Amino acid sequence: MARKKRREPEVATIESATHDGRGIAAVSGKKVFVAGALPGETVEFIRRKSRRNFDEAELLQVIEASGDRIDAKCEAFGRCGGCSLQHVSEDYQRTMKEQTLKDNLQRIGKVEPKSWLAPMTGPVWAYRRRARLAVKDVPAKGRVLVGFRERHAPFVTDMHRCEVLTSPVGGLIDDLSDLVAKLSIRARLPQIEIAIAENSTAMVFRVLDTPNDADTQHLIAFGEANNCRIYLQPGGLDSLQLIQPANADESLYYTLPEFDIRIDFEPIDFVQVNSDINQRMVHFAIEQLQPGPEDRVLDLYCGIGNFSLPLARKSGIVLGIEGEKSLVARAAENALNNGLKNVEFRVADLSKIDGTEPWVKSGWDSVLLDPARSGAAEVVERMKLLNPERIVYVSCHPGTLARDAGTLVHEQGYQLESAGIIDMFPHTSHVESIAVFVRP
Repeated sequence: MARKKRREPEVATIESATHDGRGIAAVSGKKVFVAGALPGETVEFIRRKSRRNFDEAELLQVIEASGDRIDAKCEAFGRCGGCSLQHVSEDYQRTMKEQTLKDNLQRIGKVEPKSWLAPMTGPVWAYRRRARLAVKDVPAKGRVLVGFRERHAPFVTDMHRCEVLTSPVGGLIDDLSDLVAKLSIRARLPQIEIAIAENSTAMVFRVLDTPNDADTQHLIAFGEANNCRIYLQPGGLDSLQLIQPANADESLYYTLPEFDIRIDFEPIDFVQVNSDINQRMVHFAIEQLQPGPEDRVLDLYCGIGNFSLPLARKSGIVLGIEGEKSLVARAAENALNNGLKNVEFRVADLSKIDGTEPWVKSGWDSVLLDPARSGAAEVVERMKLLNPERIVYVSCHPGTLARDAGTLVHEQGYQLESAGIIDMFPHTSHVESIAVFVRP
């Protein structure tokens, strides 16, 4: 058997870049994507993955730097896969993301908005209130690693703090490492899920084996010392067990002060990761939907009521539709707790609607869409049945937004009034955006 050729460092000049911060060089007629390299730079790199039409490479050093390069704040940047854009300014990052959105709308959807919105911005450090941290006992390093996965390998990054996680968790990486190292099940604890509410911090420890009494006491003591709620998750999402404190006086929650709304949630529920941006996003979406006291508003992919509940403060009737039964139940509880009687929630798989559902033809003045990365293809294909005057589409993937925008404009007769990025995830390549459609 022929021995696999050893990869050696190479040097090249970066000609262009992708939206996620990878520089592109042409080497011997093949494109090489170098993570963290900027256009115009001369860099040393080593290839890590070979594809048919391109290779992926790790940046070893910058020989000649671009004037746009800055020093990353995080010591683990370059190794950690959590962030990919700390080496450029926030303005540069937003310009890249805006261009990605524009390119997708033009290339995939063949559409362009009448006006481009200014980027929706907020805090760029210590902003992330939801995260899933990987855990790995690594005897060779003499410690348990806690953090995000590495950029170029499926290993856990050897890191000591995180600059984007909200306090207190960003500074607790080493403490979590020390905690897990004390446990008898240290090799059987693959992840810790973090949820930071306004009233408490929750940590969900995924355990593959049952902790013994000493393990449980270590976990409880950590929660007491850091004022955290500690949960065990031995199985599926319904196996959650609160062990610290023994009983919680109130649910985890966040608020939308502008609308006098409090939203309770469980630590495994989906909530927007950036609290400040979420408040701005909800304000803008409702402002653009222009609901009045007689209006009927449909909120699709409504989750636990992030948009539905504040919409109910301004509208006549609001209906929220969500595919996950537990989230619908939580949304209904939140409506009751906020004294809202003009909002209802229903369970429905929006990827399987066929237009015969009673709520589809109930008559809606406006529609809000906040789908997952796969987008809302099945819904937008039937938008004429819903027939709203205005649509606000919140997207976490510019490609599927562009596809759906093309359907709304070219097939459903809507006009793309405005679009822009939401800087929900600074220092990452994630492009969150919002688009407003109107019926001419």
